[in-house]
Amino acid sequence: MWWGKRKYRKSLSLLLCGVLLSGTGSGAYSALAAGIPDNSPAGAKDFKVGAFKQVGAATAAGKKNVVMTVDAVPQIIKEVSPSVVGIIGKYSGDRSSGPDDRYNLTHGSGIIVKADGWIITNAHVIKGLQNAVVVTSDAKSYSITASYIDEVSDLALIKINAKSLKPARFASASSKLQVGEKVIAIGTPISFSLRNSATVGVVSGLNRAVDAAYRLIQSDTAINPGNSGGPLVSMRGEVLGVNSLKYAAVGVENMGFSIPADTVQYIMNQLFKYGEVKRPSLGLELEESWSAIVGLPAQDPLTVTKVVSAEAEQAGITAGDVLYAIDGHRVASLVDINEWFKSYKPGTAVKLLMQSDGDIVTRKLVLGQGDPLTGGEEAEGDGEAEAQTEE
Repeated sequence: MWWGKRKYRKSLSLLLCGVLLSGTGSGAYSALAAGIPDNSPAGAKDFKVGAFKQVGAATAAGKKNVVMTVDAVPQIIKEVSPSVVGIIGKYSGDRSSGPDDRYNLTHGSGIIVKADGWIITNAHVIKGLQNAVVVTSDAKSYSITASYIDEVSDLALIKINAKSLKPARFASASSKLQVGEKVIAIGTPISFSLRNSATVGVVSGLNRAVDAAYRLIQSDTAINPGNSGGPLVSMRGEVLGVNSLKYAAVGVENMGFSIPADTVQYIMNQLFKYGEVKRPSLGLELEESWSAIVGLPAQDPLTVTKVVSAEAEQAGITAGDVLYAIDGHRVASLVDINEWFKSYKPGTAVKLLMQSDGDIVTRKLVLGQGDPLTGGEEAEGDGEAEAQTEE
């Protein structure tokens, strides 16, 4: 389900979205302040807000120093917000619904990646969007002059005629993340007037395979319609990923998903260089094992259901063969292959460890170019969790 206008779906849905976080240090401030006696030698003159401050003895017995700490979240939001934009427009064709008037609009979010006006956002935010307007944090409006869309990754690059913008800093690798790490999301939830809203949460899981061609970051930051394309930010002020999906249903709370920074960088490099993503392809249709489909920690191989390319036929691969590994790297799911192929180019020769007619064999295959392998069927709106996109 696409979100953008203020469309809502009653059943549990995975929404393409941008997340946002809000946090202040008021709670910690009050608790610490209350712990300093009025007659403390430190006194009010030693109480400093906005920095680390060591004050005098809090108790006569222990004479231990009390260290005041201030929540870093507000400062991080202040630093990153200038790199976050709102995107608004009207969908055309079958994505448009409701009366055809000037108020029937949809919106999403984006992240500035170059000072001269290049912005990364979700593909589902931009596709079919007419008369789109980008609004920066200083309330300046721009038209989109160029766009490159990659629906497989759900990422898109757009260009506005602007200078001296503040690019966001992207994390070098999402592999450094830890479950439980505090994160911030910034975006444009529900109403376009709520641009640069923020929410705070933690990383709930890593390497999630959820209705996407690549693995995602899971977090419990609040996600709402209109947040698609916004950043998930670390406590170092770096963009960890682009918010894209959420689960939405009665009884399900705070399950959002972001496209990791390494995948974002891979897609951006391709779009900047070619204007499209040139992905390698095995030229095969593959079926995952039952264990992989339900999420069991198994290493069952994939089964070839159809040979699509001439290269695959020349390699001697036939329907019913079983794939164990690519260049010595074990693969057990379609997402495994897509992730592995981010370091490959079309035309590269690879060795496939396979089983054919009961024999373990090695097939040499020259990779073609095409869409990566995707699998799984979207859940219906029957009350169970469904992955949806959210603008």
